Amino acid sequence: MAFDTTVFIPLDPYAVYDLVTQPERLRRWKTVASRIDLQVGGEYRWTITPGHSAAGNVVDLIPGKKVTLSWGWEGQSDLPPGASIVTITLEGVSGGTNLRLVHDGLNAEQAAGHAQGWDHYLARLVAYSATGKDVADPWKYAPENLDAFSILEAVLVTTQQILANVTPSDFEKPTPCPEMNVGQLFEHLYRAVSNLTRGLGLELTDDSQLTPEARFANLAARTIEAFRLQGLTDDIDLRFATFPAPIVSGLIAQEILIHGWDIAIATNQPYEISDVVANYVLSNSKRIISEDFRARGAFGPAIAVSGALPPLQQLIAFTGRKIDE
Repeated sequence: MAFDTTVFIPLDPYAVYDLVTQPERLRRWKTVASRIDLQVGGEYRWTITPGHSAAGNVVDLIPGKKVTLSWGWEGQSDLPPGASIVTITLEGVSGGTNLRLVHDGLNAEQAAGHAQGWDHYLARLVAYSATGKDVADPWKYAPENLDAFSILEAVLVTTQQILANVTPSDFEKPTPCPEMNVGQLFEHLYRAVSNLTRGLGLELTDDSQLTPEARFANLAARTIEAFRLQGLTDDIDLRFATFPAPIVSGLIAQEILIHGWDIAIATNQPYEISDVVANYVLSNSKRIISEDFRARGAFGPAIAVSGALPPLQQLIAFTGRKIDE
């Protein structure tokens, strides 16, 4: 069976082509993280929601007109990577572009499930192309399967949204970390993930000319993907110390969430994250943040707050930051 639908996008075909192929554009309406080698035969991997990544190869492409991908899901035996075909064709019309999406090679159940997904994301594409505003996607907040890697992807969702609104004019603003402004705190967060990148044996190029969101997203996406492939059995050298992989996953999730929140406060943005994810990170933090960590200045003293507060506020207070109760 095939899912076949057409939507109108109020942009020219080449702009729409960028929206459906470029990672920085895909993050605005569809993916948590994405990479694609944009040539026939090139591999791609799109994390659509935390814990769910589609993968395959580029089958065909004509810039501004067409892109065809083999499509399937990591970890799913009934529709593995490359098992079906998604074809997107773009036709310039008055006032914009008709985008037709055909998803072939599905059984009836798969077609129904993918119809729901494609309808959801194409509606987001239409809305984003019309307004230019990146509206939060509720599907990305609470992973279906709570594990170390889906949690990393979930905290990445919100912190990327915060960083997308950070400009160089924000860099000098003070943050809840008294010794660091926004620019310095961003570099601290970038280094924290970079340490994991190197610990996993990756060498990634850093382009400081990119926006903070694009720069961090490029690093974090490849790092989390490599971490997922390696698993949680080995120790990882973070340069300043070596830790078991489960501890590292907790530390990095904590860094991405906490410092994303710091930057959100500094730039007057809301930090939206599900209670399930915040509670998972809080539970890990209570195991990880020892008095020795606090004594070395990594965290201030925990601030006592009511256990009735939402998990995010409890986590913020546990890391030594003041909150409004």
